[in-house]
Amino acid sequence: MDPRRFNFSSGPAVLPEPVLLQLREELWSIDGTGIGIAEHSHRGPLFDHVLADAQWAVREVSGLDDEWEVLFLQGGATMHFALIPMNFLGERTTAAFADTGTWTAKAIAEAKRYGKVDVLWSGKDTHWDRVPKQGDLPRCDGARYFHYCSNNTIEGTQYAGPLDVGAPLVCDASSDIFSRRYDLGLHALVFAGSQKNIGMSGNVLVLVRREFLATAREDLSPMLSYRAHAAAGSRLNTPNTLGIRALGLCCRWILDQGGVAAIEARNEAKAQLLYHEIDMSGGFYRGCAHTTSRSRMNVTFRLASESLEQAFAAEAARNDLDGLAGHRSFGGIRASIYNAMPHAGCEALASFMREFMRTRG
Repeated sequence: MDPRRFNFSSGPAVLPEPVLLQLREELWSIDGTGIGIAEHSHRGPLFDHVLADAQWAVREVSGLDDEWEVLFLQGGATMHFALIPMNFLGERTTAAFADTGTWTAKAIAEAKRYGKVDVLWSGKDTHWDRVPKQGDLPRCDGARYFHYCSNNTIEGTQYAGPLDVGAPLVCDASSDIFSRRYDLGLHALVFAGSQKNIGMSGNVLVLVRREFLATAREDLSPMLSYRAHAAAGSRLNTPNTLGIRALGLCCRWILDQGGVAAIEARNEAKAQLLYHEIDMSGGFYRGCAHTTSRSRMNVTFRLASESLEQAFAAEAARNDLDGLAGHRSFGGIRASIYNAMPHAGCEALASFMREFMRTRG
């Protein structure tokens, strides 16, 4: 096989190697059936087992009980920016938001199509370099829900924990789900695209409290209804069978590593390696996020010029450190160090940062 490179892409992103190796085998034949996972019927007994196993693994990792529905849906997390207000918002109700960057801005625009929107906080004035902390937002007890993004992939910012603002919490956890201990049980709904920490692109994990789901509209087309998808056990239509298998295996891999607490400690150590290089560079590297809001998933920083940033990313790629260019709308450098990124990858990047500064500083 070709040698592996360190993949710092923001998503689709690095997957655990044991998961990749198992998927390689199961694409050919799963459980001795002589048929690959991508070929099995989504209504057949083999996939019954795959789906049940993925649901079990999600519950084990998340710690959520039977008061929650575990849904494996499609469309990418961006589609759910529309599906959430479509299901839970109406013309006479209000959704509250904290606007912390690109993805919340898109969610706000979608919510405005279906009801009123109250933006309680915006990071625009500080170029999205921070997220609010408890006490920074007014209470919104009358809101239908409060939507926020726990980790902002583009800007490199992250909440320390859920905020109590009086309304049911809806969390876009696409880029940090199951990467740290985080009380999901405080929420009404959590959703996450799977292509960063828990699998491949093409799946969205939706965790929704049943009592909140019971308040959803009942007059939607079934394909747009969380109620209908829950009633059909995530098989209202043909699901992404391979993606669900990958998601289940990634959750099992987290459990094999010691669970979320162990993953959190590893992710913290990886992030600190890179932030140390930024902080000790004397301004050669300038972090994009305020120190109180730094992400442990997406380390973002700038250099003195765009040309120097381009040289950094290109030279890093020649050294098998791939995917480091920042988002096209934000620029700079971004190292995405999700669960499956090994510590050795961050060590290699830290070493490269020191050498690049020595030769270009």
